[in-house]
Amino acid sequence: MPLHVPPAPAPALRSVLTALGSPTAVREARTPSLRTAQGTATPELPLPVHVLDRITSEGVSATRLAGWRFLIRCGDRAVAAAETRLTPDGWAFSHFFEGPYIASTERALRQAESVAQAYQPRLLSLPGLYMLTLWLHGDCSSDGTTGHPAATDLLVPLAPAPPGIAAHRPHRVAELLPMLTHRVTPAPLLGQPV
Repeated sequence: MPLHVPPAPAPALRSVLTALGSPTAVREARTPSLRTAQGTATPELPLPVHVLDRITSEGVSATRLAGWRFLIRCGDRAVAAAETRLTPDGWAFSHFFEGPYIASTERALRQAESVAQAYQPRLLSLPGLYMLTLWLHGDCSSDGTTGHPAATDLLVPLAPAPPGIAAHRPHRVAELLPMLTHRVTPAPLLGQPV
C-alpha cells in the first residue's frame, strides 16, 4: 500500500531550495557528502518531525511539531537531509546533516510501503531516549502537523536505536510507549541531589 506523504508547507520547501542553491550554505554545511555530491541535489520525501517531550505512565503523551525534514537526493541515493523549523516569521531553513539516520529512514520507508494498511509517514523524536522513529500514522487525511500517536499507529525505531530496542522492527504505539516509560527517568528537580 503506498504511503500518503503529506505535502510540506511551501515556505519550508522554498527555504530548503534556497539553501541548496546557496554555495555558502552548502560549503559551510558539516555534510561532506553534500559538498562533494555530483549532479543536482533535490529535496524529497518531506516528513513532519514531531517531538515527544514526555512519556506518562499510561504511555499517552503530548507531541509537538518541531519541523519538516527533507531527504536530499543526488542521483539514485539520499546523501543528506535538510531540516526546517517554525520561527515567528514562518518556516525557515535550519541545517543540513548526514549520518546513519538518512539510510535508516530510507530503509524504514521502503519497509512501510510493503504494509497492507495505508499510513501517513512522520518522524517522532524521543529526546529523553536519544531515539528517532518512523511514525506510521493511521489518519492519512491529516495535514501532518497535528495529532498524537494513536494506539494502533506503528512506530519503527531507526538505527541507531537505544540498547535493547531493535531497529526497524515495527511496534504498535500501545505496545512500545508503555515499555519506554521504564527507560525514561524524570529529570531531577532543582535543588535536589542527583
